Amino acid sequence: MRVIQEVHAMGKYLTLPPQDQVGMPKGIPYIIANEVAERFSYYGMRTILVVFMTQYLVSSTGELDTFTESQAREAYAWFISSAYFFPIIGAIIADALLGKYLTIMILSVVYVIGHGCLALIDMPSVALQATFEPRTWLLIGLALVAMGAGGIKPCVSAHVGDQFGHGNKELLSKIFGWFYFAINVGSFVSTLLTPWVLDRYGPGWAFGIPGILMLLATIFFWMGRKVFVHIQPRGLVYLRETFSGEGLRLILRLLPVYIFISVFWSLFDQTGGAWVLQARSMDRNFLGIEWLESQVHALNPLFILIFIPIFSYAIYPAIGRIFPLTPIRKIGIGLFVTVGSFAMSAVIQEWIDAGSMPNISWQIVSYILITAAEVMVSITALEFSYTQAAPQMKSFVMSLYLLSVSAGNVITAMVNRLTRNEAGESMLEGASYYWFFTGLMLLAALIFVGVGKVYKPHDYIQGDDAKVGD
Repeated sequence: MRVIQEVHAMGKYLTLPPQDQVGMPKGIPYIIANEVAERFSYYGMRTILVVFMTQYLVSSTGELDTFTESQAREAYAWFISSAYFFPIIGAIIADALLGKYLTIMILSVVYVIGHGCLALIDMPSVALQATFEPRTWLLIGLALVAMGAGGIKPCVSAHVGDQFGHGNKELLSKIFGWFYFAINVGSFVSTLLTPWVLDRYGPGWAFGIPGILMLLATIFFWMGRKVFVHIQPRGLVYLRETFSGEGLRLILRLLPVYIFISVFWSLFDQTGGAWVLQARSMDRNFLGIEWLESQVHALNPLFILIFIPIFSYAIYPAIGRIFPLTPIRKIGIGLFVTVGSFAMSAVIQEWIDAGSMPNISWQIVSYILITAAEVMVSITALEFSYTQAAPQMKSFVMSLYLLSVSAGNVITAMVNRLTRNEAGESMLEGASYYWFFTGLMLLAALIFVGVGKVYKPHDYIQGDDAKVGD
């Protein structure tokens, strides 16, 4: 099959993947390196956010100006929700106006500036503190990070798939697994390191180091520009194709799936909020080390690194011998496993409420279950979203999937807001908070079984003029 080349505004680049190419595309190492560094920056900042808001935040006069636990859970959820709302904006800019590469480069600069604003919170400069209160610097920094991280998210995921044609499309599943592996390498290292930096050197360095890593991520991506496949923006025709006819039918077909996945994200993202606060009330001495409460979250990316090959080469093949394991079925099983993970956290909280100091090893059980669910839901949904999107809608459909993360965190934020009293404390106290979300996830998982039965998949790949299969 012939290789199609066109002239891009920035130079001569491939604008469609070679359809007869076998093996891994040359641009993949640059994308993986970018993802490791970018996810280090994002998760490093995010890991310490609740701890910073509840223990370190001060006013311009140097007095503590911290959030209550309920306020911190809500603020954390709104930030995550924002970070996963901006993918919609980034996808439209990429597919209609600038293309994925330029969109990623521009928003990466915004991302770096956001990290800089967070690092400035701890700066002693009188001029900086006179300009804005630390809470305002926090708001500005988080808004810019949300725009940058969210805006590039669907573009990077779709950019991975864009590098593949029919000759090597069988490698897509493997590369999305490695892509997720890279995310969790960055997450694991930063989740262990950044809380330690915060504890030893304060917020300035703890927020500054992730900013440096984001700058490196931007450089890595720029270095791969000459070997990437650059899918061209489609202009206004993109908007017409996306929001009419087959485009709308495709969106409406996927929305029910994403609605139920959003409940999974409501629970999963509380591992960085409610579970961190829960760990503060536990005996964190494990393996002879006294762990910081936010370091415990490193269990998730660590287990991801272990579980990806186990699920790919052992668990999925074993289940496949019993019944066909479609993407929808993987997601459905993952939703039920999530129920178990939050039920375990509810039991832990009951012990805490009763006056015990349960060891942090009990939370490991919750992390094992939630990570197994993540492998089945998140990784599967990532590949599923790419293959279910028509070629001109790859970034937009990726952003719709990411919008499910945003919606899930809106659920968390609203539950925390609507159950808070005038003193800022939650009226959904102790274990009842965890049992509420356990019940919500069980209800969603049961309904999803019916949704999965009526969903009919349609697979697309770059280079296709029509759907590939049914």
